Amino acid sequence: MSASRDYPERPILCASAAVFRDGRVLLGSRRNPPYDNIFSLPGGLVETGETLEQAALREVEEETGVRSEIVAFNGWREVINRDAEGRVHRHYVIASFAARWVSGEGAPGEELGRVIWAHMDEALALPLTGGLPELLVSARALVERP
Repeated sequence: MSASRDYPERPILCASAAVFRDGRVLLGSRRNPPYDNIFSLPGGLVETGETLEQAALREVEEETGVRSEIVAFNGWREVINRDAEGRVHRHYVIASFAARWVSGEGAPGEELGRVIWAHMDEALALPLTGGLPELLVSARALVERP
C-alpha cells in the first residue's frame, strides 16, 4: 500500500467508535484539512495484526484519553474524495462501533482541535462528517438496548 493517504493504491481501512456516557456521545473536531473544524467520531487507521475492535478502542484512547468498551458493530462508511481531474485523492473504509465509556474525561490529542460530550440534539446540530447523524442514532440505540 502507498505510504501516503493521498492517492492511495487501494482503500484505507479505519475504525471508529461512538462512545456514550450518561446519555452523551464523545465527539472530536478534526484539526487538519479537509475536515478541520468538523466533528466526527474518534478513530483512525487499523494497524497490521490489530482487529477492528482493537483499533477502534486504541484510536479513541489515543485521540481523546477516553477508555471504552465495545457494545456492538454499528456499520461502516466509505469516504471517497476526488481531485479536480476526477482521480481518487483519498478513499477510507471506516468500520464503526457503538461503545460505553469506562474512564477518562476526554481531551484532544494531536489530531483533534476540540473534544466534547454532547447530548444527541446538540450533536446533530454540529457540523458533522458525512453519514455521522445516522451512525449516532443507531449507536445510541445499540448502547441503550437491554
